[in-house]
Amino acid sequence: MAQAELSDAALKFVNELEMEMMVDMYNRMTQACQKKCIPAKYKDPELSKGEAVCIDRCVAKYLEVHDRIGKKLTALSQQDEATMKKMQQVQPATK
Repeated sequence: MAQAELSDAALKFVNELEMEMMVDMYNRMTQACQKKCIPAKYKDPELSKGEAVCIDRCVAKYLEVHDRIGKKLTALSQQDEATMKKMQQVQPATK
């Protein structure tokens, strides 16, 4: 039972951490794209077509880069795990 509770607690922690990371990514993306695409002094209450297109492209690029980095980090993590397993298998044989 204690192991199941630990697993639930670990899962909850991972979910909360992922949510914090997504909120942080969203806030950074919003700030970066607004700074890049929207002038500091507003002339109109609505976005111009150029501003809207700029924001669309900025968000798409930001999300694409975020996805690529996530995939690369996952691949590196899997490689590290495989290397650690190989090292653990070799160590008992040499003892």
